[in-house]
Amino acid sequence: MRLLRQGDVEVKGRLPWSSNGTFLVELCLDGHKGLAVYKPVRGERGLWDFPPGLHVRETAAYALSEALGWRLVPETVIREGPLGEGSFQRFVPAHFEQHYFTLHEAGGHHDALKAICAFDLLANNADRKSGHCLLGEDGHIWGIDHGLCFHEEPKLRTVIWEFAGEPVPEDLMNSVARFSVAPPVAAFAGLLDDDELEALIARASALVRRPVFPQNRSGYAYPWPVV
Repeated sequence: MRLLRQGDVEVKGRLPWSSNGTFLVELCLDGHKGLAVYKPVRGERGLWDFPPGLHVRETAAYALSEALGWRLVPETVIREGPLGEGSFQRFVPAHFEQHYFTLHEAGGHHDALKAICAFDLLANNADRKSGHCLLGEDGHIWGIDHGLCFHEEPKLRTVIWEFAGEPVPEDLMNSVARFSVAPPVAAFAGLLDDDELEALIARASALVRRPVFPQNRSGYAYPWPVV
């Protein structure tokens, strides 16, 4: 985290296929180097339903992942960069030919994908594309791209519907239950406003009352493109 927060930044290039300005950067601090994904506010395209500052939601997603103890979102911080303030997220070396659809079809990763599905219910993720699920080189499944999360109104759009109607695994629900009764409010200070935090806690409480993955009942429930 210290490297992310304090490292000198060198932009290596812009990442392709991103609708917003997204850059691969190298960080250097005290002889240590590492790669990160930098999303500056300046590179955002305006949206009608989300205010500017999507980098804040990226960071809130990391805070939620940590609060739940699920280790789904790579370390993410807010700081100044060459193009102004933005989020810096640790770059995950991954098998980039893999994504949600291939991982689900292969089997063996369903528990990890169910965790991402449950996370998206809580975060109210409006943009879970298949390519936002990464198989790390160490075999760990990561979720990335959480700029369109935490709206107080229902916004869920995701490709993960294969678990619809199934119970949410007990170990995940234990974490959700703890979060619903004792949310670490301070962890979201400056990241979510009062209405967004209240809605997040309400979604956790609703999942505790009915711990089942929801059905897709809307034609608008998928993002575009899906990969």
